[in-house]
Amino acid sequence: MRSVWRGAISFGLVTIGVRLYTATEEHDFRFHQVHREDGGRIRYKRVCQVCGEEVAFADIAKGYELDDGRVVVMSNEDLDKLPINTDHAIDVLEFVPAEEIDPIYFQKSYYLEPDKAATRPYVLLRTALERSGQLAVVKITIRQRETLAMLRAREDLLVMHTMLWPDEIRKPEFDFLDGKTEVRPQELKMASSLVESMAGSFDPDDFTDDYTEAMQKLIEAKAEGAELPEQPEVEDTGEVIDLMTALERSVEQARSARGEAKPEKKPAARSRSAGTSSSSRSRASGKTAAKSKETAKEAKEKAPAKKRAKPA
Repeated sequence: MRSVWRGAISFGLVTIGVRLYTATEEHDFRFHQVHREDGGRIRYKRVCQVCGEEVAFADIAKGYELDDGRVVVMSNEDLDKLPINTDHAIDVLEFVPAEEIDPIYFQKSYYLEPDKAATRPYVLLRTALERSGQLAVVKITIRQRETLAMLRAREDLLVMHTMLWPDEIRKPEFDFLDGKTEVRPQELKMASSLVESMAGSFDPDDFTDDYTEAMQKLIEAKAEGAELPEQPEVEDTGEVIDLMTALERSVEQARSARGEAKPEKKPAARSRSAGTSSSSRSRASGKTAAKSKETAKEAKEKAPAKKRAKPA
């Protein structure tokens, strides 16, 4: 890797010389604009809209258009006079808990490599961040642009994430936020069950970039003149289901995908009522039987009295 910045972390009175390396790269397919007939690349000329002449790259400067239409032309000498810290320093401003920084502020990630003479203080800062669970909020100037950033410990390295300023975060303005949408308790319970059914430990290697793989196969087939892969058809059941039904089916699919057995359904209220009725009928039958025995006993007691009265 090639470093994109070199400077030092200012940590109190401690200075840690470091180099910055871009930590990420996008694996995307870059297509060129070409002539459909012969595949020739399309080139654009840099033409001035005022005089109509083609302009060499060396004669191109930066310009900022004001609200009234005037253009302010800025040279490199002008930019060098900006009153900002450009001495290749990463100034630690404060240390904060990781959970206090919303990921929406994160912009780009960099690895920090220490200079040979700065390895010990580098490891010291990294270890301190690991043990405290804190992040270091810093300021850094890259390509004449001052930006907010944070340092964190990741494995055996310090990683820096540049951050957006608060006024660079757009405010969400959506109509539905003005209303009040309520969810039913049973829907929330089923949604929570779905979350539990799909819970797991995040491992990036468990996921695949299906788009990149499919695009690679498409390009290779096109280059070899082979039959192009077809997009699989998506089944359209045409069935419209309500939210609760969709949640129930989703839970079943999630459990089935994990090989979990379908839970047995608990007896419904109607079944419990039926059980209650049966026990009531049993108690009633018991009472009837007991009453019949009492009646028979009384009859036996009265019968002898009648027989003794008959001879008289």
